[in-house]
Amino acid sequence: MEQTEAINNKSNRESENQWRWVAFISIVVVFLALGFASKPFFFNPSSKSCHCSQGSHKYSGMVEDCCCEYETVDHLNEEVLHPLLQDLVKTPFFRYFKVKLWCDCPFWPEDGMCRLRDCSVCECTENEFPETFKKPFYHGLSPDNPVCQEGKPEAVVDRTIDAKAFKGWIVIDNPWTNDDETDNDDMTYVNLQLNPERYTGYTGPSARRIWDAIYTENCPKYPSQEFCQEEKILYKLISGLHSSISVHIAADYLLDEATHLWGQNLTLMYDRVLRYPDRVENLYFTFLFVLRAVTKASDYLEQAEYDTGNSVEDLKSQSLVKGLLHNSKLQAACPLPFDEAKLWKGQSGPELKQQIQRQFRNISALMDCVGCEKCRLWGKLQVLGLGTALKILFSVDGQDNLVHTLQLQHNEVIALVNLLNRLSESVKLVHEMGPAVEKAVGVPIPAFGDRTSAWQKLWNSITGSK
Repeated sequence: MEQTEAINNKSNRESENQWRWVAFISIVVVFLALGFASKPFFFNPSSKSCHCSQGSHKYSGMVEDCCCEYETVDHLNEEVLHPLLQDLVKTPFFRYFKVKLWCDCPFWPEDGMCRLRDCSVCECTENEFPETFKKPFYHGLSPDNPVCQEGKPEAVVDRTIDAKAFKGWIVIDNPWTNDDETDNDDMTYVNLQLNPERYTGYTGPSARRIWDAIYTENCPKYPSQEFCQEEKILYKLISGLHSSISVHIAADYLLDEATHLWGQNLTLMYDRVLRYPDRVENLYFTFLFVLRAVTKASDYLEQAEYDTGNSVEDLKSQSLVKGLLHNSKLQAACPLPFDEAKLWKGQSGPELKQQIQRQFRNISALMDCVGCEKCRLWGKLQVLGLGTALKILFSVDGQDNLVHTLQLQHNEVIALVNLLNRLSESVKLVHEMGPAVEKAVGVPIPAFGDRTSAWQKLWNSITGSK
């Protein structure tokens, strides 16, 4: 009896092993097939330009809801996107942003106070920003002579700007944003290069109230499986933007107010961003989402006129834009950063789109409640940039976006490109500051990459491995 049972057990083990080998071979075949099918999405291993060191990344695998890997994003950003965008936003066309800084909060009496002089915005004098932003004819703007008289009444520009004077561009409302700055009353041009996004001392209940209103009233943090994909996308976009803003505050922080010493606040970087894997994930997601919007609008952006009156600088702007839109490395490694076609499906799609559109408009309106001028400037710019990305990727009336001709105003394009640059810099800082942050706080930064171990998990389930 025992001998018969032993023989049966041996036979079962042999049969089980055979089944495992069959399953293993099947997995390998499928894996190879997928690998060949996805070849365009990855760098050629023999390419000399890909010098990413193996095992050097905290974050690995595919960015959730996107079509690009963390390692690929870091490599592309370092080699292509970040240096190109840094040059682009310094050109006269992308340097100046038209904004309404003095607005009443539509939701509550604003009582925020800024402790620092750095909280105020340095406005442009009338003769600094491109005259073609007001009038169609001008003989040039010096790119190396920015003048700004901070805090002086004469720094306020002439706000009677001719909305249609910027040749080749139009004024059109963006239904995704509450105020896309098409109204020229109380407007001013701001040189973004002289007003960097960094720590301003804007803290306390007033600052917290802004983010609380954004998350709790318009963009609730979603529990697992409770909200639909589109609602999750909105949350991730806002979370990614929030993470990016926090990164810039931590990377350019006033370390010593007495000596006016600025530098990196590594502890703050950890406490606000790096200790939370989902915040880093959402930063990468938002970066790829905006990048997709820029590449999708390539035909429009390539043909647009970047006219400030300075022919040399304008040609440079146009050349850099084309370099961004038609970069061969970007197209080979990450041709579709985000696939927007999978959203808004089913009968409830149009209604859901209008709901999320209203929520984002509320978020846009909340920027008027920010009690710090410089924070309000960058909040308005980046929310307008995100609203422009939503406008490019999705229709606004529940119909196919391809039916309608894309139309953008120059302020939307300026906001979109500057937002992409801000996100690009945040991704770079997260990647570069990680080791120093770990050393400063004395604990490892949480890594994530479980999505890359799907094959291992499947194999473990087949073999019974732990």
